[in-house]
Amino acid sequence: MWSNVVVRYGLTVSALSYILSLDARIASGKVEVLKAIIFDCDGIIVNSEPHHLKAFQQTLKEAGISLSEEEYYRKYLAMDDKGCFEAVLQLHQHPINNGILKGLILKKMAFYRTLSQQELLLYPGVVEFVKEVEKHYLLAIASGAFRGEIKFALDKGEIRSFFKVIVSAQDVQHGKPHPEAFLSALAKLNQVSPYSTPILTKECLVIEDSLHGVEAAHAAGMRCLAVTNSYPKRLLDGKADWVVESLSEVAPKDLDAFFLKTGI
Repeated sequence: MWSNVVVRYGLTVSALSYILSLDARIASGKVEVLKAIIFDCDGIIVNSEPHHLKAFQQTLKEAGISLSEEEYYRKYLAMDDKGCFEAVLQLHQHPINNGILKGLILKKMAFYRTLSQQELLLYPGVVEFVKEVEKHYLLAIASGAFRGEIKFALDKGEIRSFFKVIVSAQDVQHGKPHPEAFLSALAKLNQVSPYSTPILTKECLVIEDSLHGVEAAHAAGMRCLAVTNSYPKRLLDGKADWVVESLSEVAPKDLDAFFLKTGI
């Protein structure tokens, strides 16, 4: 029976064993634990935010709009392309319609594709972290990037197979800081989960780099671990539930201890 589950859900034997042991403990009412981790992609898996900034800047420059690095990181980081262009055009009192937005998005995608194909760096320790936590938890991606961009990033580290669910900008109506991406990721995880009961929002951990992402995680009713890849610790403290400089600092036992310490 369980060999069929391993094949169906693409789980390793060690991951399934861990899940079954947790399921038994939870069913007994002895403990509530972390079951799923939902990752952002840009700024967590890959250092792609500088490429997104340059692609936005080049696209907006052709439309006669200047976008500074400071303004991008302060206002627009973690927004999907549609949300960012809408906000910028509205700020500069430019006309907005679906045709204009589609044209800008396609141009930006082309600029970003060129930049990422030239160079796209994974954050130190992220591949090792993903491979380790996959043994203990179900993993998903919830990102404001497009699906092709996410797959390209995951394939760069040869880790796409570890993520059972990918939610991209194309899968949601509302970008971050709206919680839709995280709630959609959880709903999809529950469709493939081997647990006997649905995974709850309080049993999920979001890993983010942005203020909008942290806000979205909390709006979804999920805890958030923030990594200081895009914002300094002083801006993330008091907003995220836990702040680290690198995922290389974190082990599965640390995640379990964090959930048990703070209560779910």
